[in-house]
Amino acid sequence: MKLVIVRHGESEYNKLDLFSGWEDIALTEKGISEARAAGRDINQTGIHFDVAFTSVLKRSIKSLQYILDEIGQEWLPVHKTWRLNERSYGALQRLNKAETADERGHDLVNRWRKSYDALPPMLENDDPRHPCHDRRYAHVDPYLLPGGESLKTTLDRVLPCWSDQIVPHLLSGENVLVVSHRNTLRALVKYLEHISDQDIVKVDIPTGVPVVYDFDNKMNIVSKLELETEVISRSNPEISEK
Repeated sequence: MKLVIVRHGESEYNKLDLFSGWEDIALTEKGISEARAAGRDINQTGIHFDVAFTSVLKRSIKSLQYILDEIGQEWLPVHKTWRLNERSYGALQRLNKAETADERGHDLVNRWRKSYDALPPMLENDDPRHPCHDRRYAHVDPYLLPGGESLKTTLDRVLPCWSDQIVPHLLSGENVLVVSHRNTLRALVKYLEHISDQDIVKVDIPTGVPVVYDFDNKMNIVSKLELETEVISRSNPEISEK
């Protein structure tokens, strides 16, 4: 059984170096190109998927659509779930990362961004940025909607989606495509690869780079492959033109 995970392409907030979190940000032109390149990379593997999962944020949804277009599997059943949203950065959302580091201290902001269990400054329920005010989450128990998350609490949110929705497809012998976000996928990778709380700090998920996992029937990882051919061409226009 194959699981392919892809972080969405570059977003407008990625380009501006702002904290994104649950803000619903569009892709840049580069982000669209990255998503399409990811689709071409996947297409070269010949993998036929049975189902796809993504978040309810448009940078992830659009990236999945571009990937499906490139692999010719636009008809694929797609499950959109808030559990695959990016980590909530709470009150840091919309702020510039470098400016916030200058104001709050680089060590503190780096801890908020990189460590496993550090929570950012939290959003109050009456803050208009809090997801309880967004109608896309009207069906979710308000108690579950975060005002801010660490990577640890992000993993707590993601695991029910993994165990209850994704794993049953894999155990049925199906191939699954997941297009999501940097920290959501970092949390999932930590769980799948048994990465320690300390070592997860060193793990990053670049935009638009598909990662292919093969599992046995006991959900042990048999192999892992990063598809990087298109990454080379993105950084070298002469290669992409050939």
